[in-house]
This record gives sequence, C-alpha cells and structure tokens, in this order.
Amino acid sequence: MRTRTERRERLVPHTIDGETLMVVEEYTVEVPVPPKDWDHIVLTGALGVIAVVLAIVIVWSTASIGELLTRAISSSTIAYAAATGFSVGWVICMAFEWLNRYDPIRIRRPRTAGHVFLAADMAAVCVHGWVADSLKVGVIGALLSGGAKWLWTLALDHQAAPLNARTQQWVTIKRGEVGSRLALGAVRRQLTRAESRAAAEEAALRTAPGPRPDPEDEESDGPDATILPLPANAVTTKDAVRIAWDAGLREPDAIRRYVSQAQGRAAPPDTVNRYVRALKVGA
Repeated sequence: MRTRTERRERLVPHTIDGETLMVVEEYTVEVPVPPKDWDHIVLTGALGVIAVVLAIVIVWSTASIGELLTRAISSSTIAYAAATGFSVGWVICMAFEWLNRYDPIRIRRPRTAGHVFLAADMAAVCVHGWVADSLKVGVIGALLSGGAKWLWTLALDHQAAPLNARTQQWVTIKRGEVGSRLALGAVRRQLTRAESRAAAEEAALRTAPGPRPDPEDEESDGPDATILPLPANAVTTKDAVRIAWDAGLREPDAIRRYVSQAQGRAAPPDTVNRYVRALKVGA
C-alpha cells in the first residue's frame, strides 16, 4: 500500500518554572494514498473532449451560417451574430437537459427543443454548402453538429442515474412542495406591494383638502376678515340687515341693534355699515 508523509500540528503541555502551558508541536505521520479513481479520470477526460468538440462545432456552424446570411444582408456583424443563435440554441437546451436529468417528465421539452434547434443548425450548414457549390463539405459540417449532440446525450445518460418509481414520486412531491413555497412567496410579495399601493391611495384620498365653502355673509368680490362666522341654522348678518332695511329702518345704529338682537350677540359695526351701504346703492 502506498503512503505519503504529512506534517501536522498538535498542542502539547510544556512546563517552565512550575508553570505549564499548551504549545504547538509539529509532527509527521504516514497516511495511506487511495488508489486512482480511473472512472472519474476517464469521465473527466471524456467531458473535456466533448467540450472541445462543442466549441469547434459552434465555431464551424457560426462561420458557415454567418457566411450564408451575409449573402442576404450587407452587415456581416449582424449576420454572424444571428448565426450564433442556431448553435447556441441547442447548446442551451443541453444545459437544461443536464439540470433536469433526474426528472424524466421535465427533461422532455428541452430535449425536444434541442433536437429542433439542432435540425435547423444542420439544415443551415447544408444549405451553405449547397450555395457554395460544396454540398459534401456542408453535409460533413452538419454531421459534426449531430455528432457533438450525440456525444453529449451519451454523457448525460451516463450521469443521469435512473430512479425507481417510488423514489421518483418522492422527488416529485418534494420538488412540488418547494416550488409551492417559492410560488407563494412571490405571490405574497405581489400582494404586499398591491396592499401598500392601495393603502397609500386611500390615505391620499382621506387627507386631500376639500373645497372651501364660501361664507354666507360674504360678497362675491372676496372674503371679509371682519365678518364673524355664524353658527348653523342662525340668521346671517346680511339677512338680518336686509330684514331691518325692508322693515323701514335706515339709521345704522338702529339696524345694528336689530341685527344684534336677531343673532343674540353684538353685530360688527363695519359689517353692518357695509351691507347698509350696499342696500343704499341698490336702492
């Protein structure tokens, strides 16, 4: 059995002049070396080769389809940018296949979409070969894309260990429970935002100033600070002055005494005189 030497540290007691303290001591130990995991090494190497093949295929497809699209549009930048969508589409679908490798139901859609993107990519590469009078090269380029996809499918099948029926149901139930919690959290956040907006609108409506009522005893040309507010259902100063005027009173003092008697309080002389002058002008 192979071993390797490792340096480690430990605390040991050390006494000087009768005082003992714990100090660090280094020591060596021989530990066994585990055998190489050739399965992991081979898998890592295979995944590395697949990654390199995918990179080559993406570059080849982008170059072929981009050159084909430049025949239709003048901007080569736009053409090659659009060409990346063919290869990147099925590569992204492979990533979703990897994420859903333990769910045979959810993996179907990304796998189907990946095949559709792959078919479009291979068809575009073949069309480029046909347009460039080199159909054989186009077919070979299309087969490269198909081969890369097939290699990835083999690696995915190797990694996706099948689950028995009961374990698959357990995983599905737990995934549903966690998904429900995430969904309810998002819904609660939406409801909280909606409640906050509704509360803010209601508070704004409650605090909005209402229209200011015009005092009954003010002229149309504006408020008069000398006019005192009258209680509800009481005779206003203006009405009391008019009643006294219609009764034949013309002296301001007599009119003021009548208004004070009608309102039960002393009437402002300036207000009474102003209304009297208005009645005289109207007469």
